[in-house]
Amino acid sequence: MSEETFTGILIVQNSKGLHTRPCAELVKCANTFRSQITLQYLSVKASGKSLLAILTLGAPKGANIIIEAVGQDGQEAIQALIKLAEENFYITY
Repeated sequence: MSEETFTGILIVQNSKGLHTRPCAELVKCANTFRSQITLQYLSVKASGKSLLAILTLGAPKGANIIIEAVGQDGQEAIQALIKLAEENFYITY
């Protein structure tokens, strides 16, 4: 039996885009879920649980990142990642 796949869109709202600090927050959040999480910006895909992989996305402010989560807690994972982005990854400049 295959696991369910969920998708969502995360919008990078912080002024400096996805640099190290927001990527670290994304990884920390993603690793609290059992689902396999993939992020995609343009044609680049990255594991949502790998800091270096997410950095390779090079997503600037305003970027729409497609999130795909495969697993039982996939919907919760997507909601948590979108909320994290909406809260600017808990970063203040």
